[in-house]
Amino acid sequence: MAADDPTILVVDDEEDVTDLYTTWLENDYDVRSAYEGESALELLDDGVDVVLLDRRMPGLSGDEVLSEIRDQDLSTRVVMVTAVKPDFDILDMGFDDYLVKPVLKDDLHQVVEGMLTRVDYDGQLQEYFALVSKKAVLEAEKDAEELSQSEEYQALIEEVHQLRQQVDHARASLSDHEDFVGAFRDLE
Repeated sequence: MAADDPTILVVDDEEDVTDLYTTWLENDYDVRSAYEGESALELLDDGVDVVLLDRRMPGLSGDEVLSEIRDQDLSTRVVMVTAVKPDFDILDMGFDDYLVKPVLKDDLHQVVEGMLTRVDYDGQLQEYFALVSKKAVLEAEKDAEELSQSEEYQALIEEVHQLRQQVDHARASLSDHEDFVGAFRDLE
């Protein structure tokens, strides 16, 4: 690994899962591993680019680790990688993307690369991507009736629409970035 390789922190209480994700990523990134929330926070610093975080862990949960990451105001991108099916509670969470286990190697690499691309975007674009991700996750997990009856989901739709209008002028300058274009396509 080169000294300037991106740093990924993998956090999961299932040691086999943590070790597998680490093995998948270690040839391309500097990877740190933690088997529980407290250890994850000890390994966390401003050099960590992406955190792959399980939600349900004994002791300090992934939700609590996520809160601590955001409280530290780090520019770290956080991907929840979990067996917990998403519900409307995710709308209040500060993650950047959400993967439901089981996760394939290619999917893990793809999401890490997407997060690394987003690190360079300004805060408004990062917020937009996070909201679009939440919208996509909910649409994949909930039926149309549940979505139409959810005030939280309707508020999310409005927030995505408003934020899209605010960042639309950046679309032209970033149109060659597949991640950005894909996020806009997800809305349509």
